[in-house]
Amino acid sequence: MTNHIALYEPLMPANTGNIARTCAGTNTKLHLIRPLGFNTDDAHMKRAGLDYWDKVDITYHDNLDAFLKSIPDDKYLYLITKFSDKVYSDQDLSDTSVDHYFLFGKETTGLPEDFMRRNPEKCLRIPMSDNIRALNLSNSAALVIYEAVRQQHFAGLELSHHYEHDKLD
Repeated sequence: MTNHIALYEPLMPANTGNIARTCAGTNTKLHLIRPLGFNTDDAHMKRAGLDYWDKVDITYHDNLDAFLKSIPDDKYLYLITKFSDKVYSDQDLSDTSVDHYFLFGKETTGLPEDFMRRNPEKCLRIPMSDNIRALNLSNSAALVIYEAVRQQHFAGLELSHHYEHDKLD
């Protein structure tokens, strides 16, 4: 079982870098769907991911269709959008025998409306007030992936950490 975060045409390198760091910390695969709004050598993106880039499994897709074709079973594809009545934390993400895919839209316009309208059963919402259009993309990705790993009992993640001097030889 693997969790996957997919970013549809991300525009801001810092968001992508922060999400890559979250992916490294949760053993989550990252999918970037072109076109990207930045060069992957961008200093802001590299800085946001710090020195964790070698720990991130990244796959690039030429477009949304190519990404969708790469998914073995779209039953476990979730579209994260404000246009849904289903709350992300109410979704059962506990099955560790399958791969879960969380698709996020670009920072300015989200996912294509026609695509979401064709797949309303896959749409999940993060509750928020109407004071803002949307939460920050990297914050949204962190909320959703940590809900998934929480439901999966943090499988494969370190539940406690000790200072060096506390470790037994």
